[in-house]
Amino acid sequence: MSKPQSSGPNRSRRRLLSGMAALGAGSLLAGCDRIADNASVKRALGSVEQLTYKAQRLIASRQALAQEFDKSQIAPVFRPNGTTDPQEDYYRAWVENDFADWRLTIDGLVEQPATLSLAELGEMPSRTQITRHDCVEGWSCIGQWTGVPLADLLDRVRPLDQARFVVFHCADHTYGGSDLYYESLDMVEAYHPQTILAYGLNDAALPVANGAPLRLRAERQLGYKQAKYVMRVELVDSFRNLHGGKGGYWEDRGYNWWAGI
Repeated sequence: MSKPQSSGPNRSRRRLLSGMAALGAGSLLAGCDRIADNASVKRALGSVEQLTYKAQRLIASRQALAQEFDKSQIAPVFRPNGTTDPQEDYYRAWVENDFADWRLTIDGLVEQPATLSLAELGEMPSRTQITRHDCVEGWSCIGQWTGVPLADLLDRVRPLDQARFVVFHCADHTYGGSDLYYESLDMVEAYHPQTILAYGLNDAALPVANGAPLRLRAERQLGYKQAKYVMRVELVDSFRNLHGGKGGYWEDRGYNWWAGI
């Protein structure tokens, strides 16, 4: 199926956004635990990490692709991690009816909010990519992902000019905690061609353990950015009113927001 043409203003927005440096945090100093234990150094690192992120945006291609692999390199079983079987009542109900009642909501700072079923997402132009998942815990796994390019969904809802970040709200309470999992990307990463909302893994429907019915794949980011069980995509101008205000579940607990690899 050929990809539908998008309106001129949205494509112009992509070109504009590709030249912007958004606020973030780098991971260059993430391994310096002894230094980072000092509270004053932590405050200073915040500014350094922002500079690292902005410097990366200046020197790296906005469209540079993460490495893709051959089918022969796909792992026999893609390793699940984090939450693997959400027990929330609404999620169990979705599983029972094969996600027929599940809907993805896209809203926030957009001109035209949308609500889409899994079937409707499956009818949109798709992208398939074989990539490596790199976990912050030190392991990697190669899988084949199929899904809708996030750029196409954003073009559909038409972001407002003040939208700076895309937030992914998830259905699971990680490790039984009180907060639902969430993650976020800046607009440059959101429009990257390898950033997709995946509903397929290795030529089959996405399994529950790996984030069914829909998960984020942002292939230039570490594993904790790859939000599973996505049920809402929200465009915002800042994180100040979201959970701990740092832009992600693990970021609220000390991880760096910028997880580029």
